[in-house]
Amino acid sequence: MTEQTLFIVKPDAVARNLTGEIIARFERKGFKLVKLKLFSFSKEQAEKFYGVHKDKPFFGELTSFITSGPVVVAIIEGNNAIATTRIMIGATKSFEAAPGSIRGDFGLGFTDNIIHASDSQESFDHESRVAFE
Repeated sequence: MTEQTLFIVKPDAVARNLTGEIIARFERKGFKLVKLKLFSFSKEQAEKFYGVHKDKPFFGELTSFITSGPVVVAIIEGNNAIATTRIMIGATKSFEAAPGSIRGDFGLGFTDNIIHASDSQESFDHESRVAFE
């Protein structure tokens, strides 16, 4: 089933010059880039983007980190894009992510875990609106 999803190359990955490598992995997998944007989240955008986590103890750290530097946000398209992307990025905690996954290969922590990706169609709809507004 062809669908779209969103991923964000987080500030730690942009600072480490990993953007090209990360995008290339999705292209090599067969996904088509639909939109691509380099920008910095404002505090308000970050709080709106991560609103689903607003009552969780890590919300402040999450929004602070995503606003700490430029990010690259992409929308890609392909078969089973959401589920496949989630597998490709690996577990949220980088130290638990499998080797070969993006976080497993490049991530260093929990918040500084290189990449964010939508986990459902509803998340994609919300996150793409916020990131490309």
